[in-house]
Amino acid sequence: MLAGTRSSPGPGRRRVLLLIQEGERCETFFVVLSGTVAVVEDYGTPEERVLRVHGPGRFIGELGLLHGQVAFYTAVAREPGEVLAVSLDQLRRLVSQDSTVGDVVLRACLGRRALLVGQGAGFRIIGSRYSPDTRRLREFAIRNRLPHRWIDLETDEEAEELLRRFGVGPEETPLVIWRDTTLLRNPSNAELARLIGLPSLPAGNRHGDVLIVGSGPAGLAAAVYAASEGLSTTVVEAMATGGQTATSSRIENPLGFPAGISGAELTERAVLQADKFGARISIPMEATGLHPKDEDHYVVAFADGSEIAARAVVLATGARYRRLQVPGIERLEGTSVHYSATVYEAQQCRTDPVAVVGGGNSAGQAVLFLAGYAPKVHLLVRGPSLEASMSRYLVDQVERHPQVEVMLHTEVTEVTEVIGQEVLEEVGVVDNRTGEHRPLAVRGLFVFTGADPHTEWLAGIIALDSRGFVLTGPEAQETCAYPEVWHEHGRSCMTLETSLPGVFAAGDVRSGSVKRVASAAGEGAMAIHLVHRHLEHAAAPGTTGTSAAGGGSDVSPRIRHKESAWLA
Repeated sequence: MLAGTRSSPGPGRRRVLLLIQEGERCETFFVVLSGTVAVVEDYGTPEERVLRVHGPGRFIGELGLLHGQVAFYTAVAREPGEVLAVSLDQLRRLVSQDSTVGDVVLRACLGRRALLVGQGAGFRIIGSRYSPDTRRLREFAIRNRLPHRWIDLETDEEAEELLRRFGVGPEETPLVIWRDTTLLRNPSNAELARLIGLPSLPAGNRHGDVLIVGSGPAGLAAAVYAASEGLSTTVVEAMATGGQTATSSRIENPLGFPAGISGAELTERAVLQADKFGARISIPMEATGLHPKDEDHYVVAFADGSEIAARAVVLATGARYRRLQVPGIERLEGTSVHYSATVYEAQQCRTDPVAVVGGGNSAGQAVLFLAGYAPKVHLLVRGPSLEASMSRYLVDQVERHPQVEVMLHTEVTEVTEVIGQEVLEEVGVVDNRTGEHRPLAVRGLFVFTGADPHTEWLAGIIALDSRGFVLTGPEAQETCAYPEVWHEHGRSCMTLETSLPGVFAAGDVRSGSVKRVASAAGEGAMAIHLVHRHLEHAAAPGTTGTSAAGGGSDVSPRIRHKESAWLA
């Protein structure tokens, strides 16, 4: 019997070999050499069902395998044979050294995670569609691409049976139930993250060279460059890695991906790359404050009461989609009204028309993705054209698609529910040229109307513009409430530096940034270049602003010492 496997007779069964047990952390990569292995959900229960059977040449595992999450399935030997067991450390080395193997493994793991999601595997969330906590848990699960199934307290008959089985009342919902053995009553996002095994920081020393707040393209690019260049790097994220980018169904124009790439795949590649170089990522951690600790460190405080100190901070918190301001729409958010378009939402749109609100690239990407599921997609655009805010390649595809209708000069004025069903029946729209109102029969509404920065926690700490975006460079220095701080540091504010020396901003959160994945990733990389210069200047107090900002090495003496130690 292979190490790490276990045998189990199962209820009323002969003894079988279990390779992976649902609910336990995935620690081994199995390749089937002979025989067959079945991937089973709810193993050993009356609800047991076989999801897949793998034969020789196939491997066992999905996305959780790469991140050390617990398994959402059980893998059991179906026919006698042999398997090759590879540790996760060995797998990570193999993936990083052989790009062909890495692509095969990553794409298969992503595809299998999508299948688990589509089949409703994993844990169950029981709660009311009107409950803010239910919406919070569902959003957290969806954004982190966690297999789960939502059971509506109002409409699903299964909800009442489960409440009776576990002896809880409706007032105690929302509940998270897994494997009929684990019950969490209205858990926090952090509690759900611990149950699933999302990445978190180890207890103990919470000091480092650079702390990156946010894990969208800017944050992950900063993590890759910082960690690969020898900086001890920590990334914290309040919701899910990838930010808004991870919710994009297809990004067509990132450099190096001529066929395009989904936001989820781009995110997972970046996360694995950051992990390979030693960056530490923790989810969920919501930043609530920032202040200097001493002359060489800043401290970021979090909602759970914890703190992390670092010699430099990169703010990459991105922006949040604006909610549509229409009366009564809150009742439908999360069920018929959505602010992202992923496979989770698209599966609800196979039989009825849907509408997308917005005229930017996010709206265009959502339209094309949803057109692969829904019979009809209406694109509602307030302005007179798509060209003003959408890339040309997207405009061409949207206008040519036979299932897409573009409606310019159009705004949503009201939403109407199906009587007795509490789901969207139609939206009322108005032509803002003529004032003509008309109903539009749709069962799903997807909103992409711009975004606002997540900077409330930074107000009064660093300089922000009138819309709340972070000011950087000379503009930040000019509006700094304490200009003497720059005289004390003997230099001027660098390009991506905020009004606090050693605190940088990159990506959508930065005032004046270009709202594109490529530019955000570029700013993340550039921020680390500037972090090195800041650390080098801090290590040499007598250095003038001119010499610190130009010429000489871009890497601090301590970083060079680390690299020398590795080479030795």
